[in-house]
Amino acid sequence: MKNRAVVALFVAFLLALPALAQQQSTSDQSAQQTASQPSTTGTAADAATGKAPLQYDSHQGFWGKVNPFARKKYVQKQTQPIRDRINELDELTAANSKMIKDVDGRAQQGIQMASAKANEADQHAMDAQSKANTAQQTATQANTRLTTVEGVVSNIDQYKPTNQTEIRFRPGQTMLSKNAKSALDDLATPLKGQRGYIIEVQGFSSGKGQSAIATSRKMADAVVRYLVENHDVPVYRIYVLGMGNAPMPTTGSEEKPKRTSGGRVEVSLMKNDLEQLASGTSATPAPAQ
Repeated sequence: MKNRAVVALFVAFLLALPALAQQQSTSDQSAQQTASQPSTTGTAADAATGKAPLQYDSHQGFWGKVNPFARKKYVQKQTQPIRDRINELDELTAANSKMIKDVDGRAQQGIQMASAKANEADQHAMDAQSKANTAQQTATQANTRLTTVEGVVSNIDQYKPTNQTEIRFRPGQTMLSKNAKSALDDLATPLKGQRGYIIEVQGFSSGKGQSAIATSRKMADAVVRYLVENHDVPVYRIYVLGMGNAPMPTTGSEEKPKRTSGGRVEVSLMKNDLEQLASGTSATPAPAQ
């Protein structure tokens, strides 16, 4: 019996020696690693999730780091904190990505609004420039128009001869012939609707004294009557005068004035710049408001 007890104790001692040696070696290695490496533990504020970092479990069993007989539940229990921390990091990454997208979207919206405001300001500037150009053009036209009106007003009583015709009468006759009426038609037809003109009618007759003046006045009256009745020429635009046997105007080659033989009436169309001003007003378009 004693021999068996001694043998059993010896065998147990031999079996315990490797475990004690391995545990002592593991403790020495942990101490050396702790002394040679800086501390990796940190505070909760240093972690991305706001939690304290996972602590390394330095405790090892009989089998060391690898336990060939470890069960599935044991492995899941050991790895569950790691999986939880990975899931938290994924959620934090997704939240940061969403926040970045929101910030980028707001930035893009702000850029678009600023660009729209800039385009609107450019459009307002272009409209203002267009209105300024229109106002400048209107002012230029008004100044030109004012200058023209001033010139017309200053020369309103200055009439210039534009057309002239002569009506011949036989001696002792005061009736208009067919040729005389045709000449008066050519003179008066274009005057319908016009302004700024007058017609001078001067009658000349052979003879002497008041008799010649009266005859010349009758011939001139016949011309005036035809213009008023057939062409609606206002009477206030006609100036008539019986010149009698007044001498005819001389030319440069003639030395003495000639006397009238028979009867004649000189009809002269005189115009000022009023009609030209009226035509310019109708032709010029109204400036844009």
